[in-house]
Amino acid sequence: MKSKRMSVDKNRKNRRKKKKIWKKVLLVILLILILLGGWFAYKTYKNGGGLSGMLATVVGHDENTKKDLKEIKVLILGVSTSIEADLTDTIMVASYNPNTQTANLISIPRDTFTGKNKNRATASQKINALYNIYGGPEKTLEAVNEITGLDIQYYAVVKTGALIELVDAIGGVKFTVPEDMKYEDTSQNLVIDLDAGEQIIDGKKAEQLVRYRHSNYENGYMTTYSSEYGNDDFGRMRTQRDFIVATLKQTLKPSNIFKLGQILDIANKNIETNLDIAFVKDYIPYAVEFDTDNMQTATLPGTTPDWKETNNVSIFVADKVETEKLIKSMFYIDSTDDEGEESNTISNNTVPDNTNTSAKIKIELLNGSGDTTKLEKAKKLLEDAGYEVKKTGKSSSIAKTIITNKKDTEHEDLKNIKEILGVGSISTNKSSTSLVDVTIVIGEDF
Repeated sequence: MKSKRMSVDKNRKNRRKKKKIWKKVLLVILLILILLGGWFAYKTYKNGGGLSGMLATVVGHDENTKKDLKEIKVLILGVSTSIEADLTDTIMVASYNPNTQTANLISIPRDTFTGKNKNRATASQKINALYNIYGGPEKTLEAVNEITGLDIQYYAVVKTGALIELVDAIGGVKFTVPEDMKYEDTSQNLVIDLDAGEQIIDGKKAEQLVRYRHSNYENGYMTTYSSEYGNDDFGRMRTQRDFIVATLKQTLKPSNIFKLGQILDIANKNIETNLDIAFVKDYIPYAVEFDTDNMQTATLPGTTPDWKETNNVSIFVADKVETEKLIKSMFYIDSTDDEGEESNTISNNTVPDNTNTSAKIKIELLNGSGDTTKLEKAKKLLEDAGYEVKKTGKSSSIAKTIITNKKDTEHEDLKNIKEILGVGSISTNKSSTSLVDVTIVIGEDF
């Protein structure tokens, strides 16, 4: 009996001893977790705090990593998989600077001429044909660098399927379709049937949206984008840029961080690129907090000559002088070189001083908000600031206000107009026939 009691007491002592040991182990683990948590919180704070700081800490960045990141420029080529020839009908230059939190998006018209003599132009000299002719993006990249004067190192060839899958993965994109879009092409198994107005665009609608240029011919007549928006290809390029910005805004929402793996899988399956994923991941922590209102968009300036001058081939000829001005204003203002000194040059030319004053800038103000009082309010704000509102009118409904540079308005003046209105994304679509310097379409956000 005594032996049994001693055995029970011994077991109790052993259990108590084990409990004490586990308490010590748990206490040590808890202390380690507290220390790790404190270290992580401190590193997150040093990396800027918030979601961006947290992600930067996770991927091993410190407070100096972002400072060493350069502006990244990428040539984006959109290839439709529904036709036999791999024509790159979507050609864009995209850039992102994590330190200034600015980005640029320039559309290159698909008919841009890459030859030397436009009088002997051929269809194979259009920039959208180079990818198919040379079996890859290198020649297109070379041509874009020659036209823009930029030194773009990276490319991304995006199949149509990537946009469809991405838009569906992020739950669709809220977007205002600028015009009724009705078109059918049985040879491509393509049916476009979209009504104008704000709506949720899913993957199927996204493909229709970015491919629309004009309606079918009926009795020798077709409809296209309105002239104020940008006819035909220029309208399509504008829609593509606006939709990319809207998609980017939706993708960068914190809720989609958990879909990053799915998004990367979509990219891996549908994108051909020379960008290394290890290189790209350094930019992700800062891109998640990018404000899409800080994105400048533009179309390459130029003209479409008469067919008689171009060997009966429809081509777009880039304006060298205007293109250089555009590239300077978008890529070389407020930039710094490796020594930290201001670098405002391209081809060793300096950017001219901003001599424009508000009194010299003529503005066209269009109402896309559906509320006439907003137009009058915007007009008063601009005129009180010294701008001349040359003309007013109506536009199709849009959600976001757009400020478009039609001539040679300095970027500082465009930013000033944006500050006066309190809203607006800045774009460039120069026109030699425009009677105004800036066109503003007031959106529902005003």
